[in-house]
Amino acid sequence: MSMRIPHNPGRVDWSGENPGIYLKQQPDQAHYDTLALFFRVVLSPYGRGHAAIVLGAPDEASGWPKVPNLIMTDNQRMMRWIVEGWVSKMPTFVGKPGLQAMTWLDCDSVEKRPGDLKTRYSETLRGSGVTLDMIWQDMGPPLPVEVTRENSATKEHEMYSVFLEAKQALVRINGTALRGQVADRQFFGRTMSTAFLAFSETWVTPAEDT
Repeated sequence: MSMRIPHNPGRVDWSGENPGIYLKQQPDQAHYDTLALFFRVVLSPYGRGHAAIVLGAPDEASGWPKVPNLIMTDNQRMMRWIVEGWVSKMPTFVGKPGLQAMTWLDCDSVEKRPGDLKTRYSETLRGSGVTLDMIWQDMGPPLPVEVTRENSATKEHEMYSVFLEAKQALVRINGTALRGQVADRQFFGRTMSTAFLAFSETWVTPAEDT
């Protein structure tokens, strides 16, 4: 059994909440029709902030309002750093034309409605003439996650978080639901839902790289 130490000697890059919703029209299709990530960052080199990335046409190199590819945020400097260093390296987002072409919008307000964390949880962002709703429903039990650098999305960081799977989820822009439904995927060595809550998510650069 390996020895666990009481503190991680690496450098904390950012920490906060990072739930996601990935939707498919058909559960067995290879591609996603909708990709969405929410960020509530409480610690980073560029301060605190909120954001939501939504790609309603991930494979189309166009932005809002032509297609629903957009990011809403109240801290653009922080999110440009996170998109470049993390989101663009995540397997689900890597190489997606919509990520490069998405329109950057200012966010004026963020409203969280946690519910009981079993039946429903939502985040609503408003700004730049857009109201964005991300809704998770029917959550499973909390799952503690520790991901080594070799297994992390970036292959450069360790990641620690608490995940709750959601059996149903929805992304709406100005009241219109984006395409797709929740499916299953292999994640962390197990079958998990493509919609999830992620709390206390912390990304760490290993000590040998600091």
